[in-house]
Amino acid sequence: MKISYNWLQQFLQIDWDAAKTGELLTDLGLEVEGIETKESIKGSLKGIVVGKVLTCVQHPNADRLKVTTVDLGDGNPVQIVCGAPNVAAGQKVPVATIGTLLYDDKGESFKIKKGKIRGEESHGMICAEDELGLGSSHEGILVLDEDVKEGTLGADVFNVETDHVFEIGLTPNRSDAMSHYGVARDLRAGLIQQDNKLELISPSVSNFHVDERTLRFDVEVEDKDLVPRYCGITITDVTVKDSPEWIQNRLKSIGLTPKNNIVDITNYVLHELGQPLHAFDAQKIKGNKVIVKTLEAGTKFTTLDEVERTLSADDIMICDADENPLCIGGVFGGLHSGVTEHTNSIFLESAYFNPVSVRKTAKRHALNTDASFRFERGIDINITEYALKRAALLIEEYAGGKLASDISDFYPVKLEDFQVFLSYENAYRLIGQEIPKETIKNILASLEIKINSETEGGLGLTIPSYRTDVQREADIIEEILRVYGYNNIEFSHKLNTSISFDSNKETKIENVVAELLSALGFNETMANSLTKADYTKLSDNINEEANVAMLNPLSNDLGVLRQSLLFSGLESISYNLNRKNNALKFYEFGKTYHKYSEKYQEDKHLTLFVTGNRTKDSWNANVAQSEFFYLKGVLTSVLERLGINKLKSTPSKNDVFSEGLSFSLGKIKLADFGVVKRSILKEFGIKQEVLFADLNWENILKLASKKSVKVSELSKFPSVKRDLALLLNNKTEFKEVYNLAFQSERKLLKEVDLFDVYEGDKLPEGKKSYAVSFVLQDENKTLEDKQIDKIMQKLQASFEKNLEAVLR
Repeated sequence: MKISYNWLQQFLQIDWDAAKTGELLTDLGLEVEGIETKESIKGSLKGIVVGKVLTCVQHPNADRLKVTTVDLGDGNPVQIVCGAPNVAAGQKVPVATIGTLLYDDKGESFKIKKGKIRGEESHGMICAEDELGLGSSHEGILVLDEDVKEGTLGADVFNVETDHVFEIGLTPNRSDAMSHYGVARDLRAGLIQQDNKLELISPSVSNFHVDERTLRFDVEVEDKDLVPRYCGITITDVTVKDSPEWIQNRLKSIGLTPKNNIVDITNYVLHELGQPLHAFDAQKIKGNKVIVKTLEAGTKFTTLDEVERTLSADDIMICDADENPLCIGGVFGGLHSGVTEHTNSIFLESAYFNPVSVRKTAKRHALNTDASFRFERGIDINITEYALKRAALLIEEYAGGKLASDISDFYPVKLEDFQVFLSYENAYRLIGQEIPKETIKNILASLEIKINSETEGGLGLTIPSYRTDVQREADIIEEILRVYGYNNIEFSHKLNTSISFDSNKETKIENVVAELLSALGFNETMANSLTKADYTKLSDNINEEANVAMLNPLSNDLGVLRQSLLFSGLESISYNLNRKNNALKFYEFGKTYHKYSEKYQEDKHLTLFVTGNRTKDSWNANVAQSEFFYLKGVLTSVLERLGINKLKSTPSKNDVFSEGLSFSLGKIKLADFGVVKRSILKEFGIKQEVLFADLNWENILKLASKKSVKVSELSKFPSVKRDLALLLNNKTEFKEVYNLAFQSERKLLKEVDLFDVYEGDKLPEGKKSYAVSFVLQDENKTLEDKQIDKIMQKLQASFEKNLEAVLR
């Protein structure tokens, strides 16, 4: 939220610099994230002076140029070549002197330099209004009043205003501070605490009176719960034109573009007082009646942005006597009922709409306006009429309008101010130290919190209606503390802490795996559980019916809870690849969410992602590309670290893989892993191969919790390694060799490893060669050659019999 310092000074005559004021606002809880200097005219007309044209003659070498001499007030007239058709001797004109920076309509600067134009020297430039940023006309130079003295600075002639704009990171609960007056009110409380007692100047509406009762509109509100208060007034004989310069400057300072005096005044009052207003062209409201109601679902309505929208039965609509919709209440106006240059009478609305209803409507139609921003957080219901009077008086003054009716005020159930009791003891306990009672009462008074009663133990308080977030005793204590100053609370020199021991076995197992993966070069990620509903279209394993949808989604990209961790991981990979981080290894512990009929299910997963090179480029090592068997090895290491081995692998049925395997132990499925399909990667703009593993963490935990760590003494007897080169059928997998070896020799065989695979034209058709190593060891004695040979012969015979292997 942007707050203008000059605007604040209309309510508080504070003479602090902007930086110091920003620090106090931050201490008060209105965090100032930045301060920007704004100029009503870019460049502040530095280098612009008033000159008097002494002579003006035809340029000898150009028909459209004139050579002038201009007195700049210093007694040394300068020669300036000018191309404007209206330049003449005797004029007072704005002159950009040598070195002045001027700005074009895109904000780009150009510097005025001494030069020659068609052979004649030129020492500056006589300016048109668009060259100074004063308007859009470029038909000729800007001619000033004759009584302006030459040498006068341009900034003094045109009243250039420099402002400081605070960017405040407003928390959602502080609806009372969503205006300049609200921020000034808070700032005053902070200043009082620093013994700087300033008066808070409120805009006066004492001159409000009805000029003539010639145009009355009836107001009918169908649902007082949706619209607890609705005020309106008609104003005739308005002239729609540009706003006065001071209003335009205020709006420009906070990033708003002025439109016309009527619209600008409603925007001005919104940002001044925090009350949204809307002006209707009175002639476009049929039957001189305004009905506030909901319409049938499916009704079409075109808003100011020329978009036709389909209404919900819950949208609050402002309608005419024929129930034609004119405006979405509290959110956005209609295309055909707003103020135009031809408008001469208006109906001005000021209302309080139900915050929940406005929030849902704004989300439903994806309309986030200044009005909905305030209504959906809850404004002050008691400022509705006051703001209407303030805007009406401004329109009367700057649009020539006449107040043509009394104010229609629908307010059937008056909202009573909230009552809270504050206990001194509770205040001291939560604050952490004792604050003098008089200080507490002074702070409450500065916050306009009324003290109704006082006892030895506390205060009975009435909360002003604009503080919709203060409803509990703890809220009152927070208000006292933020004004008193968090920095004024003393720090204890004693540190109290308690040491907790985590006995959660599941957490320990997770930490063991996380440490292992981190040691292998993986980085942990934590993605948002909210994701796009459209991701269900990328895989048949997840479907739209199982989506757990948000009732009030932040956006379409965060509309449902994820059914798979794959897509959020691919988003992270895409983000990194777009920033030239091409070698990635990620892991994530996270949950998936499914809806089955009326039941909901959460499942914990561990996912691994690998893409790009496994190692960095180095002079002493070859670059290794991440591939399928690398991921398989990592996955096997993780499971073996938890004591889970003797895994069964089968082709994966998960359709996100172009090729993949599943690991299981008995009938318990543990993991799917493989190469992600290119069609899926294309959706994320990923062009390189990505390997993905999805581990069912809950199944793994069940198995790991049953495994105990076994420790054995290292054998003092040496192991023996022997190799066999086996010619096998192409369809034979290494796991068959592995399993058969241990079935044949259970006692002395310790390891079986595949260290080479060969397939080529030198082998018979349909054959391949495996080079397999076998490690043998007897823990009680040294193996002899006869014993070793016997075991190897047994292994060879088993391979020949069961796998049709041939020794090469």
